Amino acid sequence: MKNDYQYWVVGANWSGEDQARAFYRRGYWELGWSDEQQPQMASLRDQMKAGDRIAIKSMRGQGSSTITIKGLGIIKELDENGRVYVNWIIKDLNREVPAHGCFASIHGPYSPDDESGWLGEVFRI
Repeated sequence: MKNDYQYWVVGANWSGEDQARAFYRRGYWELGWSDEQQPQMASLRDQMKAGDRIAIKSMRGQGSSTITIKGLGIIKELDENGRVYVNWIIKDLNREVPAHGCFASIHGPYSPDDESGWLGEVFRI
């Protein structure tokens, strides 16, 4: 049976301040930019849907080829204000994975048919 959900890798750093714990506690994720400031990121966010998988990442420093996966969840819904409600399955994770180019606020959608093995590294429970 083919999965119809997609995978997303998102950031949680707003001007140097990590929002991950607040997101876990409040059960959501949101973009740290207004839609007007980052229309391309808002467009990606608006493609998220219930059932999609989401991972919070953080960068490991200038020039690093890896990122840290900090949390994993399943998207419940996206509201009209751009807030993405999430059932956070794993919080406070500290998993180092190859960056795979994930240095912006949102990356995806990635297909469950990924053959590189990278999604498995990111979303392994």
